[in-house]
Amino acid sequence: MCKYVMKERHIKYHFFKSRVEEGIKRCKKELLLQALQKMLLIRQFELRAEFAYQHGKIGGFFHSYIGQEAIQTAAVYAMGVEKNWWVTSYRCHGLALLLGATPKEVMAELYGKASGNASGRGGSMHMYADRMLGGFGIVGGHVPVATGAGFSLKYQKQTGVAICFLGDGAFAQGAIHESLNIASLWALPCIYIIENNHWGMGTASSRALCKQPIAEHFASAYNMNGYTLNGMDFFNCYEGFSHIFHEVCDKGHPILVEVVTERFRGHSISDPGLYRSKQELERAKKNDPIPFFASALKQHNMLTDQEYARMEEEQKEIVLASITYADESPPPQPTTLEEGVFAP
Repeated sequence: MCKYVMKERHIKYHFFKSRVEEGIKRCKKELLLQALQKMLLIRQFELRAEFAYQHGKIGGFFHSYIGQEAIQTAAVYAMGVEKNWWVTSYRCHGLALLLGATPKEVMAELYGKASGNASGRGGSMHMYADRMLGGFGIVGGHVPVATGAGFSLKYQKQTGVAICFLGDGAFAQGAIHESLNIASLWALPCIYIIENNHWGMGTASSRALCKQPIAEHFASAYNMNGYTLNGMDFFNCYEGFSHIFHEVCDKGHPILVEVVTERFRGHSISDPGLYRSKQELERAKKNDPIPFFASALKQHNMLTDQEYARMEEEQKEIVLASITYADESPPPQPTTLEEGVFAP
């Protein structure tokens, strides 16, 4: 498990403590089953899209979210969509699906088709939804955008929070620290969530950042509270994000969160992953968040093996239909190239 030494002064939720029983009591069965369904949808989507990429159907880059599904799923279900702004990095397919983008439009975007989420212009790294300001391809470049969303909420006296996901590799970028400083200085309603999957591209986070755990050590420098969550445990994330969200809403001050997780693929599909041994990868996969979540529901008589198999098959069929849709959709017309450059 975790090698980190937690200081209770800064950390209220950390992954030495399971939150399964608390989550089962707090959440309705319908919510938990919906959350599991979304995690399975993301997993199936990434698996099938990865296969399409390897067969030349998808161009550009492709960053898989496999292994990290519990984090954003728990965050969305704990904090809600309406009134909040959501921003993430280039590993953005899952968040788009959680926030209302359909599998068909996301897959069509990967295929570069006119029916895609961004009319085929954005590709894998640029997805959008009504409350999602985008996935962004520049490492750390989206964090000022999220900070601006938090400023907008406060300036216009609107309720809501700006939630920003970033990777451990991005945390060393200067724009992140400028954003944290201004968010704290102006008391902006922002939650910065570092999804620490231990690796930037091929560099271990311990070789890129001078202090770990990240949130525990860096939050106090920006006069923020810091939290560390277990990204492989939906219940730990749900309970943690629920507490964090209400704290920001009540106090109107930003919070820095580190969610320790594992990615089961390389940095991108083209990444050979030679910086990890097969043994390390197999150890990581033993903590797969989906079987863990499903097992907890089965133990509490909320799910049967047959229901789980049926749910997984249903999500697979939805994704396969999205591939057919993307295959059959037309490419963008060259005459539309300049559309959308300027506001109407």
